[in-house]
Amino acid sequence: MHDIVKTRKMENGIACYYGESGKEKFESFNYSELIDQKINALDLLDDPKNYAVDTANHRIVMKK
Repeated sequence: MHDIVKTRKMENGIACYYGESGKEKFESFNYSELIDQKINALDLLDDPKNYAVDTANHRIVMKK
């Protein structure tokens, strides 16, 4: 699980950037995946530090 440091809106979803081994990497999620995970896309874009990404299971988790 990695803390999301920033997000960027893409054409059909959101790219979530996180740090791993001193490098910035990202995992992208389309809007259907976010809806299935019950993640509010606008909140993810506005406040990405409240979320973490589980790259092994391709999921976003709210940290609060």
